[in-house]
Amino acid sequence: MDVLKKMEGFGIVPVAVWKDMSAAEEALGALHSAGLDVAEICFRTDCAEQAIVHAVREYPSMLVGAGTVINAEQCKRAIGAGARFVVSPGLSESVAKICEEQKILYLPGVVTPTEIMRALEMGISDLKFFPASDFGGLKTIRSLCAAFPQVRFMPTGGVNEQSAAEYLAFSKIFACGGSWITRGSAQEILLSASRALQIAVQARN
Repeated sequence: MDVLKKMEGFGIVPVAVWKDMSAAEEALGALHSAGLDVAEICFRTDCAEQAIVHAVREYPSMLVGAGTVINAEQCKRAIGAGARFVVSPGLSESVAKICEEQKILYLPGVVTPTEIMRALEMGISDLKFFPASDFGGLKTIRSLCAAFPQVRFMPTGGVNEQSAAEYLAFSKIFACGGSWITRGSAQEILLSASRALQIAVQARN
């Protein structure tokens, strides 16, 4: 299945920052058990690359991506580890070029019309809106979509259970990135992931 379509099908993308592999292994197992088989593993810690390798090996059905990718070197490592999509907090032309060459989905972060126009010039119309809560959330996204009807967004940053439902009810939102899902114990993550799936289904009906 197409990566973007699969991501859109889940509606919620757990965003994870793990400091050690034991935490990563427990959390990935909980996400898989809940049926939320997607994860954006942020390249902010030493174990991120290893966590991607582990997820790809242990959970072949899981859609595993790399987040907070800010340069070409990180992008190459993430793709080498098995990442099937790459997410950045901003727009990197070098990362976009590598992803295009490797046929990997790239979701750059934007918040302004100028950044959106740069992305469109590069052929990218599915974008991360980050940090969403700090830049006006859904109200801003609606205004941007009025000017750029060809664009869709994945809001990330400050998204929670309540706001995720509001975002997903808007047709221009293909998914929400949420770090709240990956916090806590394995049991807490399992419950958060299960609720997230329910939220996505209810918001779109």
